[in-house]
Amino acid sequence: MIAPPAWLRRKAPMTAPPSPSVGDGQRVYAIGDIHGRDDLLGDLLALIARDSEARGAMPAHLILLGDLVDRGPGSAQVIERAMELARTDPLVRFVKGNHEEAFLLAARGHVRATHFFRQYGGTETAASYGLDPRDCRAMDDEALADWMLGNVPRAHVDFVEGFEDSVEMGDYFFVHAGVKPGVALHAQSPDDLRWIRAEFLDHPHGHEKMIVHGHSISENVDAQPNRIGIDTGAYRSGRLTAIGLEGTARWFIQTGVASRV
Repeated sequence: MIAPPAWLRRKAPMTAPPSPSVGDGQRVYAIGDIHGRDDLLGDLLALIARDSEARGAMPAHLILLGDLVDRGPGSAQVIERAMELARTDPLVRFVKGNHEEAFLLAARGHVRATHFFRQYGGTETAASYGLDPRDCRAMDDEALADWMLGNVPRAHVDFVEGFEDSVEMGDYFFVHAGVKPGVALHAQSPDDLRWIRAEFLDHPHGHEKMIVHGHSISENVDAQPNRIGIDTGAYRSGRLTAIGLEGTARWFIQTGVASRV
């Protein structure tokens, strides 16, 4: 039997998958976990506005990826700013994080939820609504639940309740924590979208779309072949991060720094 020539025996080179696109004719910015840093949010929004203006006229969508509240000093102020954005910008959308979930339960007077709420930065959130941290620490869970029920504006509660579980745009899927591998995006559970961590972060294979997420802190942008993490621990690092997308182009903006990848 005559062997085929060497050129025929060589395997065809593997081609890289096409770069994900956010779609034609639109620009998208998504902001990672804010955690009560209203000062940084104001700075980043100004940077985004300047960046979008410099890139030329095009509709610019804005997505906040959840965890607006807790840990930092200005959760009530962040919600107020977000409400103003929603009133003035029809292209802004909000994703619900696990801290919003606990905040909503505590603000409705759910006693068991106040334990988690306080343990993971809720003392600072309550302080932004006027509760002295020393009084917060002295309260039992029932007393704090009663205080939250009576002092967090219902407009704030209703607004946060309206946050989405996820946002899809083009080849991108924006979510707070991540997705459960092997489950179709349309079938993901809210619990996984807001709470998943290791099972998602360690998954080596692709998903239906490129996942953009927060929730899991990294020192800088965590850009992987199947996901992009943009929680850079703003409440403690001072770095609040946004991703910018236009067609297949991708870049990142941080408070004080902008770069293209």
